[in-house]
Amino acid sequence: MSSGPRPWVLHVDLDQFIAAVEVLRRPELAGKPVIVGGRGDPTERAVVSTASYEARAFGVGSGMPLKIAARKAPPEAIFLPVDAPAYEAASQTVMDTLRALDGVVVEVLGWDEAFLGATTDDPEALARRAQQDVLEATRLHCSVGIGDNKVRAKIATEFGKPRGAFRLTGDNWFEVMGERPTRALWGVGSKISKRLAAREIETVAQLAAAPREDLVAEFGPRMGAWYGELGHGLGPAVVDDSPWIARGHSRETTYQQNLSTQDQIEEAVRELAAQVFADTAAEGRPVFRVHLKVRYAPFVTKTIGKKLPAPTAARDDVVAAAVALTERLEPGREIRLLGVRAEMVMPDGGDPAERTPVRGRL
Repeated sequence: MSSGPRPWVLHVDLDQFIAAVEVLRRPELAGKPVIVGGRGDPTERAVVSTASYEARAFGVGSGMPLKIAARKAPPEAIFLPVDAPAYEAASQTVMDTLRALDGVVVEVLGWDEAFLGATTDDPEALARRAQQDVLEATRLHCSVGIGDNKVRAKIATEFGKPRGAFRLTGDNWFEVMGERPTRALWGVGSKISKRLAAREIETVAQLAAAPREDLVAEFGPRMGAWYGELGHGLGPAVVDDSPWIARGHSRETTYQQNLSTQDQIEEAVRELAAQVFADTAAEGRPVFRVHLKVRYAPFVTKTIGKKLPAPTAARDDVVAAAVALTERLEPGREIRLLGVRAEMVMPDGGDPAERTPVRGRL
């Protein structure tokens, strides 16, 4: 598969990362259905952070309520609490190991994934080296997607799981992806796929062939054009190792008892907004947009937002904006979760919402 030295993007994704870290700490859990989430109590309101492959075989997945996971999982399933410091420490070792690879630029995406940028005539060999070094340093396994840009590398990883590698480029894009549903694309969720299906666009090939004006009419000039490019597997190819800068901060709480009155809701939002403001104030950047996330009982989640009249560094302004969003909530519906997010002005003064979209956990 050698094609001469050329730039490549590799996407490194740690296999069942959180569960794998827990198994390393408790070897007796190896091969068992392990579910990590909340405080590890499936009777409480919390969601699954990750599940081992053994638990996934029973239909347990990330983001699922623990109570539902408990019903799906076998009796011998082990529920564990989230231990963020342990995962952060393991992640740091992984990223340091990747940075030690010769001639590689590393762009960290989260605890369990990163893009690598390198010029090589054998990207598969680089993938194997990354896997070997990470395994030796941490005893954790990873999968690697190889692509000529970030979109294709990210999608390729799914074909390499677990513990393998897969190459996806412009040469084999339609062969591999053409007949797959649009939901298989990085950045296309269930809502977008349904909107596309309503326009008789159900596969990646159909998305690529869709008239640009139709996509723009449905999603707007920016996102419509982006979804059209996504159908062709197009996307950014530059791996950036500059320090990650948070676009915003958020806090959310799942309540063990539903909130049912406006006073309860506003009090909860004020508390969350105050916490979020403290996070933004610590960075010294003003807030220009506020979002309110709500999960109605039993489990319907919606998000609403508002751009502020002007960027502000005043606590009262941020809290007031968050509370004002509660007026747009559906009256009379009980609430099980609330979250507040504040987006900050970037250091260069730019509005992150106006930048080229790159979907995923970036």
